[in-house]
Amino acid sequence: MTQTDIPAWRDALQLKLMAALDAAWAILDSSDDPAEIRRVRERAKALGDLATLARKVALIVPLPRAKPVAASLGPVWEEAQTALAPVAAQAEIARRALDKLKGGRRGRL
Repeated sequence: MTQTDIPAWRDALQLKLMAALDAAWAILDSSDDPAEIRRVRERAKALGDLATLARKVALIVPLPRAKPVAASLGPVWEEAQTALAPVAAQAEIARRALDKLKGGRRGRL
């Protein structure tokens, strides 16, 4: 068994299915024969079933994980943290002062 690139396989199969559906739609537009219309409808239903199965196969493979934002920013992230450190410290001081006003975390004003 060979390894297949699932996203590329899914995209190629989707293009083939869409082309087949477009061809079936063109036949439906140009034909009045009930037998031919029945054949085209059966073929379109089979194409829909194939598309459903292909989607299920593609969902078996886990999606690639995104890199954390901090890792992709590198030095910019470190600069932002050092620049925002005083703001975070000031917010902590303000939170503690508010807790004192409330009566020491008892929820009283």
